[in-house]
Amino acid sequence: MQHHVIVKFNETVKDKNALADEIGKLFKKMEGTVPGVHSVNPHKNCIDMSNRYDLMIIVDMDKDALDAYSNSPIHDNWIKNYPQYLESKVIMDYED
Repeated sequence: MQHHVIVKFNETVKDKNALADEIGKLFKKMEGTVPGVHSVNPHKNCIDMSNRYDLMIIVDMDKDALDAYSNSPIHDNWIKNYPQYLESKVIMDYED
């Protein structure tokens, strides 16, 4: 399963690139530590326009690994420490 987290930063974020790197590194820690998570690939937006989202994280995982992912300390860190930087967030899961 592919799990996508797509975020748009709010106006309080002065350095979108630095924050995107920080969040990407946080999510990358799931590789090898969360059972069923195979890879994590952060992608920063290359066009800074008001109608664009800033960061997309693609997590390749087993479908039944979603609970382990959602209950991991890394995901808890994400949920507790980053919402104040987000204007909006989109989550999408799909299978090929």
